[in-house]
Amino acid sequence: MKKVALLVIDVQNGMFPEGEEVFKGERLLRNINELLTRARAIEIPVVYVQHNEPIGKQLEYGTNPWKIHSSIAPQNQDIIIQKTTPDSFFNTTLHDELKKQEIEHLIIAGIQTELCVDTTCRRAFSLGYKVTLVSDGHSTWDSGELTAEQIINHHNSLLRWFADIYPSKDIKFH
Repeated sequence: MKKVALLVIDVQNGMFPEGEEVFKGERLLRNINELLTRARAIEIPVVYVQHNEPIGKQLEYGTNPWKIHSSIAPQNQDIIIQKTTPDSFFNTTLHDELKKQEIEHLIIAGIQTELCVDTTCRRAFSLGYKVTLVSDGHSTWDSGELTAEQIINHHNSLLRWFADIYPSKDIKFH
């Protein structure tokens, strides 16, 4: 059986500004929190990826918007990886940390569907990981052309080429 880890991407305070929250943000936090509880109960490793932007930008390192959302706060045993691009593996220690723990299967949740979640799913697949995307565990905002819901649904369909797609209630950590 492949050793699994839960990967939570960019669920930071800056993704929930009042009046401009990520699509169905409360549901997203609930679903991720449920996954965290289930994973930790059976000692599945949890890895957070935290996006860092330059000084003056929304997710500037060390600022309150940059912090991981308190409702899904990391615990002492969790790993936190810092990144500066949509690819959670590019110029980070993520791959090394996963190899160190002999992780072969990633269950992915987080923000932003069409950027960091999409890129990380594809890259994990290309690196040889088995990937599971939590269909109700990632989110985004409306774009000029598409609603957030359309973007999420499109990626849940498209990313099936790189990942198994399941709702949070059907995620199995084995």
